[in-house]
Amino acid sequence: MSAKNLVIVESPAKAKTIEKYLGRNYKVIASLGHVRDLPKSQMGVDIDNDYAPKYISIRGKGDVIKGLKREAKKVDHVYLAADPDREGEAIAWHVSYLLGLDPKDKNRVVFNEITKDAVKNSFKEPRSIDEKLVEAQQARRILDRLVGYSISPLLWKKVKKGLSAGRVQSVALKLIIDREKEINDFKPEEYWTIDAEFKKGRGKAFPASFYGLDGKKTKLPDNDAVQDVLGRVDKAQPFDVTSVVKKERKRFPAPPFTTSSLQQEANRKLNFRTRKTMMLAQQLYEGINLGGKEGTVGLITYMRTDSTRVSSVAKAETSKFIHEEYGEPYAATKIRQGKLQEGAQDAHEAIRPSSTYRTPKSLEKVLTKDQMRLYQLIWSRFVASEMTPAVVDTVSVKLHQNGAEFRANGSHTKFKGFTTLYVSSRDADQKDRELPELAEGDSVTLTKTDPAQHFTQPPARYSEANLVKALEENGVGRPSTYAPTIETIQKRYYVKLSARRFEPTELGEIVNSLIVEFFPDVVDIKFTANVEGELDAIETGEENWVKVIDQFYKPFAKEVDHAEEGIEKIQLKDEPAGFNCDICGAPMVIKMGRYGKFYACSRFPDCRNTKAIVKEIGVICPKCGIGQVVERKSKRNRTFFGCSRYPDCDFVSWDKPVGRNCPKDGHFLVEKRSRGGVQVVCPNGDYEEAIQK
Repeated sequence: MSAKNLVIVESPAKAKTIEKYLGRNYKVIASLGHVRDLPKSQMGVDIDNDYAPKYISIRGKGDVIKGLKREAKKVDHVYLAADPDREGEAIAWHVSYLLGLDPKDKNRVVFNEITKDAVKNSFKEPRSIDEKLVEAQQARRILDRLVGYSISPLLWKKVKKGLSAGRVQSVALKLIIDREKEINDFKPEEYWTIDAEFKKGRGKAFPASFYGLDGKKTKLPDNDAVQDVLGRVDKAQPFDVTSVVKKERKRFPAPPFTTSSLQQEANRKLNFRTRKTMMLAQQLYEGINLGGKEGTVGLITYMRTDSTRVSSVAKAETSKFIHEEYGEPYAATKIRQGKLQEGAQDAHEAIRPSSTYRTPKSLEKVLTKDQMRLYQLIWSRFVASEMTPAVVDTVSVKLHQNGAEFRANGSHTKFKGFTTLYVSSRDADQKDRELPELAEGDSVTLTKTDPAQHFTQPPARYSEANLVKALEENGVGRPSTYAPTIETIQKRYYVKLSARRFEPTELGEIVNSLIVEFFPDVVDIKFTANVEGELDAIETGEENWVKVIDQFYKPFAKEVDHAEEGIEKIQLKDEPAGFNCDICGAPMVIKMGRYGKFYACSRFPDCRNTKAIVKEIGVICPKCGIGQVVERKSKRNRTFFGCSRYPDCDFVSWDKPVGRNCPKDGHFLVEKRSRGGVQVVCPNGDYEEAIQK
């Protein structure tokens, strides 16, 4: 007997998981993502006819579409069970069109987690396709196409073939380049601190820091200011404890993950790239085979969300778990009596485990190492978010002598609360600092002073986590766009990762300066965020999609016309290199390549001689003492440093020499880049300087 119902989802993994829950009356097949899209060979948008999109079947999807049609003919009913967001709704709508289904029919089912209950419940209440959601997705697709296909040809004319510009990627690139400019323009300022140690009687020494003079906070701009303070302080005389303030402070857990906060935390804590995080989360959502009775189950809720809401069912289950595992004082909500109503599965919930009782430990045998690390992160963060706050006793103490004031701060965790389970990367450095029992009127003695010179640091380059945070805070892009945006600007070689932070390339700077000059709206953060808000308003029915596109496109089209005229005037000319080709004697020129500029013979293609443009770093070669150290690229595009006199001098180093020698053994010092920042070290391991964050 063949199945009476056909269910269409995006992925084979999801299809496999769901088919098991629905029984033999249902056949579940996958569309393998989108089936129709705008054509690649042309704009595909009829601008004069209300921006009507010209969709075509995606190349290579012919057999999939035939298969969908064939299976649909055999059954009484077709259900469309794509993911619960704009993209999923659009996939359902396109499949519905190809199969000739009535979009008003109630054949759309959505579930926020792939578990037996959630899936079965969603089939009890199918709905019709949400046209507004589809229109919001379509508007985004058309806007991005209008921008990409209008600007890209201009970049091809002006810079080189194969470049592209996009609405969100242009903003991301500009953020990275603006940050680089801030770093380059930064002027370090000197400042000093005085750390000290005090003792009460024969007790243990405790730390304090200089605060100010004569009741005012005082900055220490140089060593003279430090000496002035130390000149006032008499080590032989005691300091008076003039103030002791004790407070009880509560630290609350972070909310459960949204797409953005998951990408940030996985980047900071697990060192995962954004794309990797989303790929692993998708695997956990679509289903993992647990073996035994349970079989394949979706382990987490849908991973594209910007909501931190949690269903009452999940709250109740987690409260019960915390009571059993940690005890009542740790549970934020009391256990409710009686059977809870199964919550309606709507698409806007935080990312959480589909069951709190599936602890990371219980899944050790079925998850890969990386799946486990991500699941552990999601599970711990969610359970912690349902736990009670940590309670910390703090004490701040003022110490005075001769008008000089030092301050000491102490803390003691009275109740761990949620921190027994999870501490976010932002709070990881909050450790207890015990002070001796002090009271106003006590005397303490100064046992040690440690003045230190510092220089203010420039802002750091963006890591993936910081870039996602900046895009989200500025309202640019949405959860589903962060990973592809970050990937695109790297693939185009507009930016590169250096010590896990984004650095713009020369190509990126050229493209950005063109877009800033000719398309100011595209890189205007407020303007782009406003467009995102209007796309959201299409989804809720407050805005009309054609009107939203029209408001954007009319002024943009004028910018395109203006750019076409302007760009013709400033065609990129090959710059003369100032020396001749060593093969044929013709002048060499500077050309633009994928990885930036290089020297090439002006007689190309008759003469194919090219040379890398080497960058001097201002350091004399530590081996021969004659040549300059230059930055070079390996075949795999990895940066290394060598002598400009190569092959006469074969000095080479992966780490950047700093032009100073080790005070211990005389070896040249190098810069090491790590997660923490940049550190000057001796390669022999016997000397290192403080990390510059």
